[in-house]
Amino acid sequence: MRKIKLEIVGMSYSQSQSGAYALILGVSGENRRLPIIIGGFEAQAIAIELEKMKPTRPLTHDLFMNFANHFKIKITKVIINKFEEGIFFSQLVCEQDGETSMIDSRTSDAVALAIRFKCPIYAFESIIEEASIVMDDDQMEGEDKEIKLSEEGEPVGFEDYLLEELEEKLKNAVADENYEKASRLRDEINRRKKTE
Repeated sequence: MRKIKLEIVGMSYSQSQSGAYALILGVSGENRRLPIIIGGFEAQAIAIELEKMKPTRPLTHDLFMNFANHFKIKITKVIINKFEEGIFFSQLVCEQDGETSMIDSRTSDAVALAIRFKCPIYAFESIIEEASIVMDDDQMEGEDKEIKLSEEGEPVGFEDYLLEELEEKLKNAVADENYEKASRLRDEINRRKKTE
């Protein structure tokens, strides 16, 4: 299966889910974006390393890197290898003494480690096709009814929208750089297409 290289484009605070963030990965040289909802701890671990900040004590991901370096284990790449029910899954490709091993990981942890090990991040093409959002300069005209979210941050009221309307709202959310909303719209659109 073909793998596509990704880069970290940014991170934004989730306004609908307390303590959650949207990690935005982009296809190198293209306008496709992969928004991934992550927790506050993982967002902090990624941001600290991106900003080259040095905490007074090692964070969990730093400890993992120190442990791996001590035993001469190297992470050579991260692969986002599965996307199920709106959740991304990843693998760490590790090398030790010429042998390669794969270790399952949450995508947020895998990205935090990829930054520390300075290794590339990839996703299978099928995942990019299914879950990515294409950035579009054209903004849709007209009023945009706000997507309502429950207290748990889950979308409600989608039954009032046709698939075409959801796709328009997705384009608007991307144009507004509201990746949290765009991610939820993308998941709902994918869910509907699978049940058709």
